Amino acid sequence: MRYPTKRVVVAAASAAFALSGCYVVPVVPEPAVYPSVVVAPGPAVLQARLYPANEAASRTGMLAGTVTNMMTGKGRFQLDYAGELLVGEATRVAGDDHAGLANAYGPRGTYMNCRYRMTSPFQGTGTCDVSTGARYQVHIGA
Repeated sequence: MRYPTKRVVVAAASAAFALSGCYVVPVVPEPAVYPSVVVAPGPAVLQARLYPANEAASRTGMLAGTVTNMMTGKGRFQLDYAGELLVGEATRVAGDDHAGLANAYGPRGTYMNCRYRMTSPFQGTGTCDVSTGARYQVHIGA
């Protein structure tokens, strides 16, 4: 009967030892990438600057406010008009993704109506009329 040589036994033992190493298995898998899933961006707060466009507006001067674009065709509109906080909403006009209307109302009864046109989701221009007779040119965004 033939016995394996010492050299063969050592080689076989080394190979078995080398192949019996530990394997690392992640406990938390990496997130899968799904190229067809589109995540909508969250709301964006845009600055609104209103510049006087008639004599009545000149008495109050330039105004500043915000429009929170919810990226759904609707937004929240607010500004301080002569010490009164006017709050309301902005909505895109049906059939025209760029045109919109914004209305705001204050606790003392002052209200503002605006028509605007967005050149991007983050920038646009328009006109706002206040119940006091003041008219403003509005610039939305950067």
